[in-house]
Amino acid sequence: MSGVLINGIASDYVSAQDRGLHYGDGLFETIACSGTRAQFIDEHLDRMQHGARVLGIAFPDRQLILDDIGSLLNNSSIASVIKLILTRGSGKRGYRPQHEHVATRICMLGAWPEYIDRWKRDGITARMCKTPVSVNAGFAGLKTLNRLENVLAAGELGTDVDEGIMMDADGQVIEGTMSNLFAVIDDSLVTPDLSRCGIAGIMREQIIDIAKTSAMKIEIRNTGRDELMSASELFVCNSLIGVCAVRQLEQRVYTADTITRTIKTKLHRRMQADAKAAA
Repeated sequence: MSGVLINGIASDYVSAQDRGLHYGDGLFETIACSGTRAQFIDEHLDRMQHGARVLGIAFPDRQLILDDIGSLLNNSSIASVIKLILTRGSGKRGYRPQHEHVATRICMLGAWPEYIDRWKRDGITARMCKTPVSVNAGFAGLKTLNRLENVLAAGELGTDVDEGIMMDADGQVIEGTMSNLFAVIDDSLVTPDLSRCGIAGIMREQIIDIAKTSAMKIEIRNTGRDELMSASELFVCNSLIGVCAVRQLEQRVYTADTITRTIKTKLHRRMQADAKAAA
């Protein structure tokens, strides 16, 4: 299963002058799909539109994006993945953006990753990465195309580790290479503060809201490596995997998963409610 639409037209190519290629000048969203339905689509488009506003990129009419997604998912009956990319478009050489840029929108359909079922069933192994996350409060939370740090961190994992945990230069835990992170510390659900760097994931926001509306203790704060190792539970999340328990981080083995399972169940209910609302 595959397909690519560029500005609504079936194609595999963008201009060699596109600023997304030259400078990573753009944003992206990865969306889980079930049949013809894109999960949490409003939240994904809200985040991309916010990012476009911060970067000064003209955001296209939402209906154009929805039409692209609908065209690729037409008659689908299985799980799949939509990746949306929005770049500033093509232009003259040089960093300085020009007023005449017309944004490029790319909508790609891909197969559902095989590893996800295993991760959900068995949990994952993780390690701490040496590659740091750069601090830049101006871009904090945004899912820009500049993901080279994540690429290098993921390259540290080898074949026997599922996910890597990244820190900033000050040693504060930020996120996984492709996920957000939660820990249970002294009966509180703790997730790293992303006010200086990191991606504010769609599932992270859902889980924070679940905790708040369920009267769970939730803390958004700086967390170091040692505290992470001392947590009673650890799990990661993103739009494709949902919630996955971390079974081992370096030499630390986590056996408890009570809160993780509770969050997983409540998130699944939200996903079902989102599906019904979209039907």
